[in-house]
Amino acid sequence: MTKHLTMNEEDYLEAILNISLEKGYAKSKDVSSELCITPSSVTEMFVKLSKKGLLHYRKYEGVSLTPEGKEIAQAVKGRHDVLVGFLKTLGVPDDVAEKDGCFMEHELSAVTIEKIKAFTKSQK
Repeated sequence: MTKHLTMNEEDYLEAILNISLEKGYAKSKDVSSELCITPSSVTEMFVKLSKKGLLHYRKYEGVSLTPEGKEIAQAVKGRHDVLVGFLKTLGVPDDVAEKDGCFMEHELSAVTIEKIKAFTKSQK
């Protein structure tokens, strides 16, 4: 994972992964709904991420992650899941934990995420 991505790009990859895991595919309307943005914004990002080699995009069809895109999306999802679990362990309400976890997943270092992951496991 050597590409530098924005928070927004990571959010798209994670959304595509989540939708694909649930439905087996992801379409622009699905991503638009998941991220609460316009379909035209989704299409623009699909083109951008396709040019970066992170997804396969064909106009009017679904998108799929490339192996590199899937690796990045899984890493982002993993960070998200660790952080949401940690926040819930602290007693943060589910909706707040989801929102804060989504923000934190982009900002914290890998070292901090690993320490939180280890701490959360030790609390179970």
